[in-house]
Amino acid sequence: MEQRNNDEGPNSFAALFENSISKFDKLKPGQLVETTIVSISNDTVFLQLSGKSEGVLDKAEITDKDGNVTAAEGDPIKVFFLHAKNGEMIFTTKISGEKAGSAVLENAFKSKIPVEGLVEKEIKGGYDVRIGGTRAFCPYSQMGLRRTENAEAYVGKTLMFRIMEYKDNGRSILVSNRAILEEEQQERVEALKQTLREGMVVKGAVTSIRDFGAFVDLNGVQALLPVSEIARERVEDINAVLTVGQEIEASILKLDWKNERISLSMKSLLADPWTDASAKYPKGSKHSGKVVRVADFGAFVSLESGLDGLVHISEFKSEGKYGASGVPVNVGDKLTVQILDVDAKGRRISLKPTSSLEQDATTKKYLDNDDDSETYNPFAELLKKRK
Repeated sequence: MEQRNNDEGPNSFAALFENSISKFDKLKPGQLVETTIVSISNDTVFLQLSGKSEGVLDKAEITDKDGNVTAAEGDPIKVFFLHAKNGEMIFTTKISGEKAGSAVLENAFKSKIPVEGLVEKEIKGGYDVRIGGTRAFCPYSQMGLRRTENAEAYVGKTLMFRIMEYKDNGRSILVSNRAILEEEQQERVEALKQTLREGMVVKGAVTSIRDFGAFVDLNGVQALLPVSEIARERVEDINAVLTVGQEIEASILKLDWKNERISLSMKSLLADPWTDASAKYPKGSKHSGKVVRVADFGAFVSLESGLDGLVHISEFKSEGKYGASGVPVNVGDKLTVQILDVDAKGRRISLKPTSSLEQDATTKKYLDNDDDSETYNPFAELLKKRK
């Protein structure tokens, strides 16, 4: 029994060893391999492989533009097999340049592995892309996430592509940059699904502005800030409030992962003026405001940011017919109003035009003046004439 176990042990190990060798001997050019960094020398990275062969990677591929090595021994790494040379298995982190031979590109097509290409020029229907020594075609519709008006903006750039078609032994290759970007976008969305919640406060940068709102970048995912959610008051000109590149803070109003839509609100982070409107604007009190909107039924007057009241058309006392607008005031006019009623729950304030506070002060000064020599009294003048 003991002897049988001893025999089975070595035989089992040998079989595993041989399977591991055969596994890596069968690697095809361009095949993706997930492995671990064993050690890093002056110019070479050694990779963990089972069997007799040794995996090597050019150290330059894990070195940034400042000369800093971006990985360490023991780190996991994804690499693509190129070829075997002098008993070594040569790998790369990306398929590009001279590494992109025909065999590598064919396997990259079959295995859906990204390749790096230089957009050399714009041609009929799209772009001429060079991947190593091989030329490929990228249609307009497959460049970028969205079609751009400036088609020449991509020329001269080195981008990542997915090979969509590989024909005639590599003489006819169709590539897509959009497919890569969509995959990256989906990865970002999946990551955000784990962290974002409705009501959460987030920070982002404004990427574009439209009449209906602004698009905000949240870690590579676009969210919409509707114009109605920018401020408590009505925003007439969104460009006067926001600019492209501006950093904003907003709360997440709605998450619609099915349609990949995120809605934001800056307004929700501002104090609600209706909370203490009844106490701040008691019935009968007078306040100065500005006309912000005129309708057929009256004029809306802003008492403070986010707090508008309505002066109904019937409250405007005027001789004859009303003007062309139906209301004898214009947007931008300053108006002194008196509070008729405050409905904080319904978010309504009823107003009426009244004398200004300055006029009230002048009247009070006149009535309080007891000096007959300086005050004109029509009744006293009438008595004097009769005498």
